[in-house]
Amino acid sequence: MPITLTIRYFAALREQRGLSFESISTDAATPADLFRQLVVSHGLTLDPALVRASVNGAFVEMDQALEGGDEVVFIPPVAGG
Repeated sequence: MPITLTIRYFAALREQRGLSFESISTDAATPADLFRQLVVSHGLTLDPALVRASVNGAFVEMDQALEGGDEVVFIPPVAGG
């Protein structure tokens, strides 16, 4: 059964998606599943192994279970100096 999630995008992901956030209905059970879905549906090009996830303001493992109403943030690697 699909759940509704809010997804926030930062840095390179925001540039690739062209949005800061969106609400979607999905069958994804984990952040890893959700990111793979976004790669396919939106053409995101970042390697999933380099992306971290936050759910409802807390960093989580990519296999954390998602629930309807969750806010998911995908954080790409950041270069700095």
